[in-house]
Amino acid sequence: MTNFESKVTINKPIADVYRFLADLNNHQQLMPENIYNWSSTADEARFTIQNMAKLALKVNNRVENQEIQIIPAEEAPFALALKWTLTDNGGSTTATYQIEADLNMMMKMLVSGPLQKLADSETSRLAEVLV
Repeated sequence: MTNFESKVTINKPIADVYRFLADLNNHQQLMPENIYNWSSTADEARFTIQNMAKLALKVNNRVENQEIQIIPAEEAPFALALKWTLTDNGGSTTATYQIEADLNMMMKMLVSGPLQKLADSETSRLAEVLV
């Protein structure tokens, strides 16, 4: 598995950050501009990544105020797992976003840049949205 990770510290209590991330409807606000055809519920999201693929994701596990795990709801172009991990800093929260992808060498060369950019984009957008 190849890991892509990004962290951000947000000046909000951990419960507020968890509540936002636990609902996949809110994740549209975190997506970069190359995401379209978004539809979601609290537990599932479907969207298209421009020039790449359609994805359907679902929440696999929630641990209140600690972690949200998201996996493909349908077959994806490669094995994929997304995880938000939250750390309470006493008034602020550190959110760590991790993308784990099972990539062969060719896929790794093609998608490593975009997946790291996605991770960085989502954490920076989270800090902007939860001001």
